[in-house]
Amino acid sequence: MIRHILFVVVVGFLLSCQPTYSPEQILFEDLTAQEGLKGKSEYLASPFVAAGDRVYLIGHQNGSFPDLGWHVEGEMGGIWLHPIKLMDGFTASINVDGENYCLDKATSFTNYPFSNVLQFPLESSGIEIERLHFVPDGKEGMTVLFRIKNVDKSEKTIQFQFNAFVDLMPVWLGERTGMIDQADVISFDEMTNTFSAKDQGNPWFAVLGTAEGISLLPQDELACTYSPKGNGATAGFSLEVNLPAGSEQIIPVFIAGSTESELKAMETLVDLRQNLDTDWFAKKKRYEDLAQQAEIQIPDAELQQTFQWIKYNTDWLVREVPGIGRGFGAGLQDYPWFFGVDSEYTIQGLIATGRKDLVYSTLQLIRNLSEKENGNGRIIHEVSTNGAVFNPGNINETPQWASTIWEVYRWTGDREFLEKYFPSIEKGLDWLLRENDKDGNLLADGYGMMEIHGLKSEMIDVAAYSQKAFADASKMAEILGKTELSKSYQQTADALVVKINSDFWVEEFGSYADFIGTVDEALHLIDDAIIRADTLKKPWAVEELKATKAKLSTLPKNQKQGFVLFHNWVVNTPMETGIADREKAKIALATAKKYTNPFGTFVTGIDRDEQAENEDGSFAGSKSFSYTGAVMTLPTGVSAIGENNYGNPDAALDYLKRMTRSFGFALPGSMYEVSPDYGMFTQAWNMYSFGVPIVMQFFGIQPDAGNKVIHIRPQMPSAWKEAAIQKVIVGDNEIKLTYVDKSGVRAIEVEQIQSKWGISIEIPDEFSKVKVLGKEVSSDTKDGYRRILMTGKKVRVEASR
Repeated sequence: MIRHILFVVVVGFLLSCQPTYSPEQILFEDLTAQEGLKGKSEYLASPFVAAGDRVYLIGHQNGSFPDLGWHVEGEMGGIWLHPIKLMDGFTASINVDGENYCLDKATSFTNYPFSNVLQFPLESSGIEIERLHFVPDGKEGMTVLFRIKNVDKSEKTIQFQFNAFVDLMPVWLGERTGMIDQADVISFDEMTNTFSAKDQGNPWFAVLGTAEGISLLPQDELACTYSPKGNGATAGFSLEVNLPAGSEQIIPVFIAGSTESELKAMETLVDLRQNLDTDWFAKKKRYEDLAQQAEIQIPDAELQQTFQWIKYNTDWLVREVPGIGRGFGAGLQDYPWFFGVDSEYTIQGLIATGRKDLVYSTLQLIRNLSEKENGNGRIIHEVSTNGAVFNPGNINETPQWASTIWEVYRWTGDREFLEKYFPSIEKGLDWLLRENDKDGNLLADGYGMMEIHGLKSEMIDVAAYSQKAFADASKMAEILGKTELSKSYQQTADALVVKINSDFWVEEFGSYADFIGTVDEALHLIDDAIIRADTLKKPWAVEELKATKAKLSTLPKNQKQGFVLFHNWVVNTPMETGIADREKAKIALATAKKYTNPFGTFVTGIDRDEQAENEDGSFAGSKSFSYTGAVMTLPTGVSAIGENNYGNPDAALDYLKRMTRSFGFALPGSMYEVSPDYGMFTQAWNMYSFGVPIVMQFFGIQPDAGNKVIHIRPQMPSAWKEAAIQKVIVGDNEIKLTYVDKSGVRAIEVEQIQSKWGISIEIPDEFSKVKVLGKEVSSDTKDGYRRILMTGKKVRVEASR
């Protein structure tokens, strides 16, 4: 049962005597100079986040805190200090002239890069209220500010009330590490004028206070309440505020927590009070720096803005958990913890946008968790923030680990980094084939990215990522002087290229197979797929699957071959990794376009129907959480990368623009995992889907930091006649690239801070006239490109046909 304690205080005089420019006022004023994105009224009853690396708050854009999420049912919203939850949320209200107004029906929500503001224009009251959330970096607490404006012509006396719904409880899988939730109790300390909540069976605390110098007196009744799930307790305070006509007052609420002691939580609360503006401007400066890393100027303003905010989105997911480590979670609200594969995709975009610090800490975290759980090189899939592993790893995650390490090395040139992680690659690739390739054909068996029950034979994504892993590991082994191992790895990679382009290719469907297995395995999967397609009312898929079943029924049950049953997005991974034969890639990419809608690529192609291209409204999800029928940003990004790999930047841009249609669709400044408005409302691997196509492919930045050379081969969409990117970090170097293609002349200019690094600018052979401005070291021609290697602070190539 929830225990209620209410604290009342009359402080009108104190609040009316605030300094002209209080820290609270400074925050609101500073927002006027920041980029804020306003939400849609129809999505006010959907989630948002105010995030720091220790604490985050999730509620609805209308100001309410309903029970959210399914991992811990109804408990994934509120205020979290991982690995515990602090609060389910809070309510606030004002009483004007005897009329009570609950602040849970905001009419406007504005998202800023590191804060958010809700507006409550209270009709006929003469009062307007704004609620601001701010979570500082590195601190176990947050601040909520209520700005109360008297927009009437007469003085107002109002009663303001704030009620905290505390719920100290463990994260998902808490029971596996002895974290057992018990009832919470709240006490009031007259000396500190704060109240403190404690879980009765654990050293978990939440504390709450407002401005210093205010004496709180307890009282009984709550003006606005609700009944969240859990073993929580409720407490609050009330203030009387005198507001002359046209004036305003700001009421701060400071919330802090600790998994260790009440004293530590109280110290954080005091810190929040004393350093509000300092914390704000420190975070603002960090976000300004974040925005400037790999900052682009392109002709597509919407895509440019999306790319900028995806950097912010990823930062909202950073979790620092004492005793576990620092890394980014996969997505909010239900995946705030750590994943192997989500990290492996995301890191490739993060390293290209200057986040070496976050890349290194996340890799350390994943390596440590994997080693502790598996110890054999296998990379974990999913682990909660208390260190409890849910899935020790799908097959694809281990080879993708090798390619992630290689990609980071290409950008950093950090040999110590390579030496540190290469042993985990050796162990992992050994585990991959020794434990999972029973028939010895180099194709590991087991679940890949598609978590469809029974779909765990020789998967196309596992094969493609394994090929890339062995090729990348060969390069790393050579650098580290392991020549024989390098040769062995390359032989395996070469053999896999042949197998993928022969054994997995299904000419009838113009596609790589979902998987290789026996006819008997395929028949069982077809029955499940027919039920799925029929349930979703996809008659074309039912017809195709029945025809396939009839054909397979004539074959020996133990015959092994490639099958196209689901048209899963993973059939595009050979193009994503660039190993598809060019003619097969051309056919497969054209096939892939059939399984799209205006937002991107379907996870499972048989979920598409002939109406898909017209389905650009809200996603109609299952009653229970499911990815059935989903179009997702990762598959769409993979499609874009594949198109770029085969010289189709206009097609790649089309996929990016499809994804961009879901930017801000439900949460301003964010992009949902399932397009346009389902699943996680912010998602880490969006950084992969945008960062790789834009930075590495459109701008063509391919680093070789170990040799202090940066290769530049722009592949711009035809509509982009001018584009630029600045502050791209490669090793200890930093470059700015400017691209212009006008009046038959293509000009590529690169500025760098390390003048002795080599800049290799590559121009298609079709440009017969080339003018070089800079110190040319060498020039050659390869694969249809003229490569010009230069040094100097600024180099430039102008080319014409």
